[in-house]
Amino acid sequence: MSSDRPVIRARGLGKCYQLYAQPQDRLKQFLWRGKRRFYREFWALRGVDFEIMPGEVVGIIGRNGSGKSTLLQLVCGTLTPTDGEVSVQGRVAALLELGAGFNPEFTGRENVFMSAAVMGLSQAEIAARYEDIVEFSGIRDFIDQPVKTYSSGMYVRLAFSVAISVDPDILVIDEALSVGDGEFARKSFDRIMALKDAGKTILFCSHSMYQVEALCSRAMWLNRGRLQMLDIATRVTVAYQAELDAKVGGRNDVGAIAGSASSVRMAGRILKVEGAVDGVVGTILPVLSKLSVVEVKVEFIVDTALPIPSVAVGITSMAGVSVASAISTNDGVMLSVDGAGRGQITLTFPAIPLLKGEYSVSVFLACERALHPYEIAERCLTLLVTQEGVAQGIVDLPHEWRTNV
Repeated sequence: MSSDRPVIRARGLGKCYQLYAQPQDRLKQFLWRGKRRFYREFWALRGVDFEIMPGEVVGIIGRNGSGKSTLLQLVCGTLTPTDGEVSVQGRVAALLELGAGFNPEFTGRENVFMSAAVMGLSQAEIAARYEDIVEFSGIRDFIDQPVKTYSSGMYVRLAFSVAISVDPDILVIDEALSVGDGEFARKSFDRIMALKDAGKTILFCSHSMYQVEALCSRAMWLNRGRLQMLDIATRVTVAYQAELDAKVGGRNDVGAIAGSASSVRMAGRILKVEGAVDGVVGTILPVLSKLSVVEVKVEFIVDTALPIPSVAVGITSMAGVSVASAISTNDGVMLSVDGAGRGQITLTFPAIPLLKGEYSVSVFLACERALHPYEIAERCLTLLVTQEGVAQGIVDLPHEWRTNV
């Protein structure tokens, strides 16, 4: 595939839905044959233009209902445009509604062959990859049972294994970097990152600004179905977050480092978070601006078969604005664990420059790249900051005054 031609190109792309107030209006619309309108139009996407080159990783951001999922479905071909066109060059693997095409009456084996065929693999290709699909899914003992007997976790594991097995030129991911639980979540994340490292084109839809900035070279911001901005990922996320802060009071949970993930049992676990101010331990901590030393000690345990993890600490205002964060891997700090996988690390904020107010502290245990969360301890500490003087804002930045005399 030529590297100087777009693999995805959209021109004037739009998708309109007909919304009926009541079911019988559909029949009326059919009988009147368009002479009267019994519906209202809703444009989920309108007038969208973009080009994506081979090997690019492009994030798609926007509020719920902005058209992100509609755009991904148009790229995948599961929806047809109302206006404009979208052209895609290469094999697409979509991690959207995993297993949506499975027949519950068929066995796992039968669904593997059927789904992979729908994705464009020949019978010979499916047979050659079948063992790898089953091995990756981890449900070999149940592969010849009807999928209607599977748990939701088993269902998703098999669906993901099939979707990722097609060796795609383009990978489309909606909302999550991993699926399933525990060991499988880590395996799925590693497989996606391997595709990124192999130079595959990736469209990544997420509410996590951290993940978009860390993974993507560019990002597109959709707003009410229109393309608001397409630029370098950092510029787009900054502009989008500024709009969120202005419109919804700055709600930006530090949990964005882990997307919409909640605290779940995974390949690593936070054992304890201990906060201290000037040596005094507590969970609700009085802090004197620019004088107090704040320490956050994190004890954790991870699977010893996995790479050394990372730890992140985020500080959020009561309005939900993300004030600051520190990430061990960003700072070049390598954690260490003992033979049982236990470790601890302490983060220190000397003379913390927060200005008066109440702030919450959240702690994240994540993979070595700080992208895939193992566990989150949300708002586990509270900082009650007082100050001398009347400086306004969130932080007191280091500064100097000079006079001309």
